[in-house]
Amino acid sequence: MNVRERLKDHKRIVVKIGTATVTYPNGRINLRRLEQLAWVLADLKNQGKEVVLVSSGAMGVGSAALGFAHRPTEIRFKQAAASVGQASLIQIYKNFFNEYNQKVAQILLTKEDIKNDTRKATASRTFETLLHLGVLPIVNNNDAVATVEFEFSDNDTLSAVVAALIRADLLVLLTDIDALYDCDPKKNPDAHRLSIVEEVTPEIMAMAGEKGSAFSVGGMETKLAAAKLCKSIGADMVIASGENPKILHRIIEGEDVGTVFIGRDVE
Repeated sequence: MNVRERLKDHKRIVVKIGTATVTYPNGRINLRRLEQLAWVLADLKNQGKEVVLVSSGAMGVGSAALGFAHRPTEIRFKQAAASVGQASLIQIYKNFFNEYNQKVAQILLTKEDIKNDTRKATASRTFETLLHLGVLPIVNNNDAVATVEFEFSDNDTLSAVVAALIRADLLVLLTDIDALYDCDPKKNPDAHRLSIVEEVTPEIMAMAGEKGSAFSVGGMETKLAAAKLCKSIGADMVIASGENPKILHRIIEGEDVGTVFIGRDVE
């Protein structure tokens, strides 16, 4: 069995959607895309998959709602933007998932929830209980109460931490670039897509480019760091375009889209 075929059998899946995918360049929510995402994730649940969604976008949505031209730099304005944006985002998700009879829950995490053994065990138990009950957890960094800059530096890292916490089989990062390339495809039309990466070597890390929109954090470098963490826990990871969330079906069905990072040796 090759690694693409193995994806069909993965049951516990974490899907992370980035800010540039959740919102338009002006920071406003891309409602059509979120509705499509809700349909796809609800359908995966109907197939018997256990799904957790890690969603960026609260900061961007809140910044736009508060009239900020770009992501704020002062922590009190970041906290305000995150508070406003998270409230809007979770309500929209709830409305869309309700259309497909899928219950959702909100989980906001800080590093302390992972570093402290008691809180980590509590978080793990909460996830397990929700998944057992058929609920789809929607996760974000708890930026509104962050006391350091910022608890998880980006949601690529957060999604890998969640994958480790719940012992996921697969992490899918839906982003504004459709795969890992050997050089920046926006600057070089001859850039070559890497279909499968067995190990995140220094050479692979050197392929990381710059971050995306004015409201987003991180870039390919943070995604490769997430791949390293997934490798350490034996989970496969895929980077793919979030432009059309239906690509999740294609990934799970084993199509050659995006880039797969092998979490464990193929049997």
